[in-house]
Amino acid sequence: MTKPILTLAALSTTALLALGAPAYASHGADDPAGDDHGGSHGGSHGGGGGDDRVIKTGSCSDRADWKLKVKTDDGRLEVEGEVDSNKSGQTWAWKIIDNGAIAARGSSTTGGRSGSFSVERKLANQAGTDTVVFRAKRSGEVCTGTIAF
Repeated sequence: MTKPILTLAALSTTALLALGAPAYASHGADDPAGDDHGGSHGGSHGGGGGDDRVIKTGSCSDRADWKLKVKTDDGRLEVEGEVDSNKSGQTWAWKIIDNGAIAARGSSTTGGRSGSFSVERKLANQAGTDTVVFRAKRSGEVCTGTIAF
């Protein structure tokens, strides 16, 4: 009896992630289908430009989805929030909150084929655990993601 040969192309994204497939981080535009299920990579969350990262995803209060990524970068926290509504031209108000204080806020418009936007900010890596929140609102729809890092 011949055993089947399993190729990388035949593996699901979940299986590839379990094998240590590379993580993607470029404003969400390069994320392959299925990569929006979150997960984590890395270890200690220390400073020094390592590749520690935590990714969480979820559904907003209506039809859009959100993604929040936090990783260390030269002793700071690099935070990226993304909303994917599948509709270009929507303007969303957003904010990034670090340990209860607003660290950044603004508005962004969804664009491209994906109908998404992302924002990226670098924050001070405070002593202990940082609780980072990304929140976006548009016409009654609310997206909220939280990571304790």
